[in-house]
Amino acid sequence: MKSTVEHLSPTRVRINVEVPFDELKPDFDRAYKKIAQQVRIPGFRPGKAPARILEARIGRGPVLDEVVNAAIPVKYQEAVVTSEDVKPIGRPDIEVTEIADGERIAFTAEVDIRPEITLPDLDGLIVEVDETEVTEDEVTEQLDQLRARFGTLAGVERPAQSGDYVQIDLSAAVDGEEIEEATTTGFSYEVGQGGLIDGIDEALEGMSADEEKTFTSKLVAGEHADKDAEITVKVTTVKERHLPEADDEFAQLASEFDTLDELTENLRERLGRSKRMEQAAQARDRLLDKLVEDTEVPLPESVVAAEVETRTHDAVHAFDHDEDKFGEFLSSQDKTREQFDTETREEAEKAVRYRLVLDTLADREEISVGDQELTERIVYQAQQYGMAPEQFVQQIQQAGQLGVIYQDVRRSKALITAVRAATVTLPGGEAVDLSDLLGPDEDETTVEEIPATDVDGADDTADDAADTTADETSDKADAKA
Repeated sequence: MKSTVEHLSPTRVRINVEVPFDELKPDFDRAYKKIAQQVRIPGFRPGKAPARILEARIGRGPVLDEVVNAAIPVKYQEAVVTSEDVKPIGRPDIEVTEIADGERIAFTAEVDIRPEITLPDLDGLIVEVDETEVTEDEVTEQLDQLRARFGTLAGVERPAQSGDYVQIDLSAAVDGEEIEEATTTGFSYEVGQGGLIDGIDEALEGMSADEEKTFTSKLVAGEHADKDAEITVKVTTVKERHLPEADDEFAQLASEFDTLDELTENLRERLGRSKRMEQAAQARDRLLDKLVEDTEVPLPESVVAAEVETRTHDAVHAFDHDEDKFGEFLSSQDKTREQFDTETREEAEKAVRYRLVLDTLADREEISVGDQELTERIVYQAQQYGMAPEQFVQQIQQAGQLGVIYQDVRRSKALITAVRAATVTLPGGEAVDLSDLLGPDEDETTVEEIPATDVDGADDTADDAADTTADETSDKADAKA
């Protein structure tokens, strides 16, 4: 077999392949055997008719078609393997250019490839991260969150105010017609928390039990999305929350500590660790942004188009692929379909650019992924989906996604390597040592401890550790009890 490569652009090549017929004998043997099973010829059992009899019965054409269709994918892969500078990242467009019976077959394959990218020297990269100082206000906020978990609600004979809990009945009408799906009774709501209906908090403040009020607000979902509706709210009860005193007795109730000072110090330490994790995540994300910013990255069009298609499919899928419903949703967000398409294209290009940079970095740093590391990532992701690891593995294998997870781990390791090599500083210029979070060079097992970075630069698992500090402390109290 002979093959040559033409570079059509920095991201696309044409591979020209010529295969002599003497290399196709195994393919002809398989083709005859397959066709013989499908054709009934008097005097021969299924699959036993000789080749010359088959060709006399059905002609040479079907045999050649079977051989060509079976051989081309294999020969294409052989051509790719022998062309060391070609790294395909898309599906090839194959065209058969010649079938000279008894002599050769020839075809071309145009495919997008990973472009050659020149990355900057990691030792010269500097990224700035935020300070990790824990303020007393932050510690107090965590303590108050913990107290709130042990708080009690008591009814009051006064108008509702921000922070109170009210039980309400809600209804909505558009043009005098009541909207059934917008009606609810006995709904518990914290005044001032927001996120329910625009205007609800302003309406509730000052209302007492058994009072009713009507106000106008826009509906954000359903058949009447983006229309003004008359919202009627009736308060049935008003309750205020009483927090336990922050003292040693509370510390013993809510944690494994005997004194409030010990509990407070523990909250401060947890917040500090959380902030250091956030700092490491900042260093990772900002370094990746800087790498991409300082690197020229040609984008393979077919790969970007596939990314756009995937993101668009996922967005419309949430609306059962109903374009009208999706259009209504966009309108409720003050966005046109053209704006959505433009933003999706920009996000897709960013995602592809990040992947190409990380893959190039992984190659340059000779990053490998061990079985244990791959297993740990699979177990981690299975937990994220609430699935048993065995079930998760089965699904990703069926979907052909095991290689995707492998690449994700490899990219994560490459990025951790870059953070370890770069200089990380505070706003004042003081260097920050993150080695205890990144792990030594020989040990990559701490990769999962820092929230994973998606290829579009966003966190897959947002680090809300500071928000959960009080929860963790309370969980320990439950275990102690």
